[in-house]
Amino acid sequence: MHRLKLVIVAGARPNFMKIAPLFKQIYAHRSGKTGLNPSVEALLVHTGQHYDENMSEVFFRELGIRRPDINLGVGSGTHAAQTAAILTSFERVCENEKPDWVVVVGDVNSTMACTLVCAKMGVRVAHIEAGLRSFDRTMPEEINRIVTDALADLLLTPSDDANDNLLREGIAREKVKLVGNIMIDSLLDNLPRARSSGTLARFGLLPGEFIYVTLHRPANVDGRATLGALMAGLSKISERIPIVFPIHPRTRKMLAEYRLMPPQNDRILLSEPLGYLSSLCLAENARIVVTDSGGLQEEATFFRTPCLTLRPNTERPVTLTLGSNRLTKLDSLLDDVNDVLAGPWRRGQVPPLWDGRTAERVLREILTASP
Repeated sequence: MHRLKLVIVAGARPNFMKIAPLFKQIYAHRSGKTGLNPSVEALLVHTGQHYDENMSEVFFRELGIRRPDINLGVGSGTHAAQTAAILTSFERVCENEKPDWVVVVGDVNSTMACTLVCAKMGVRVAHIEAGLRSFDRTMPEEINRIVTDALADLLLTPSDDANDNLLREGIAREKVKLVGNIMIDSLLDNLPRARSSGTLARFGLLPGEFIYVTLHRPANVDGRATLGALMAGLSKISERIPIVFPIHPRTRKMLAEYRLMPPQNDRILLSEPLGYLSSLCLAENARIVVTDSGGLQEEATFFRTPCLTLRPNTERPVTLTLGSNRLTKLDSLLDDVNDVLAGPWRRGQVPPLWDGRTAERVLREILTASP
């Protein structure tokens, strides 16, 4: 019997939580627990787009992801340089491994670059988290999403709005499969460990009595005036409620360059980037999450923790329509925080198919689409 060969690509920190449940499901399939055919061989390719210890290695350890079979080690650089390095390196992987499917996740440069290689080489691509749109082409991730979905062979979507986006763009209906949110598989798998991680004690926090802040997008952190106003706003907010602020490497670099690094005190608790378990613990227990991260919008929605997303748009509108998320702007952040603090701690509802079984549906769809 033919064995199906998958190459699964991870490029950056947001990808790791999306591939871990799929590998877990593949191991279950190999042991005969799924009752599906054919058998599956899976290789993990890490492009090395995130190479910082706190942004990559710690996630592999915490999520129980095995060491990558292949690490392309592309590192950082401009979008063009990084994409070009992945194109060149991943082409060799496909030539050597001859996969039946390449599985890509999310919307990072690695996702688009590997899909482009496959389209040129005639290798089928399954895209997990297909169809998400912010409708803002100034975001590099939006370009990655559009290109990946235009070229992929199987589009595995997290929500109904994603299906609608793809059909509107002319994607054949038979390629589009609603499978749910694979991030929630990882969240549920790791929630008991997150709850016993001791993170709140380490920071000296009580549930519901702090704000969890993460900021890294260029629009928020690359300009002196914007970043300065943001830090002044956070300082003002911290007078009312303590803030936990793990600083992304990009944000740390800009804070240092502009000499805007806030003093460490018991109102603004600064740290290095956190591992997945600590981040989950903070997202569940925060009174408010303030972020520009896509993944945290989803995690906050699952926990029903109020979330203020510091962006003009989101590619995850279900977190706004059903979930606990709302968009905010720099000049309204303080008012929005006060408004949320005046309301209930838990709000919104968990969207459909955020049930921890998305990886099962993903593998079933890949197997079904395979001759």
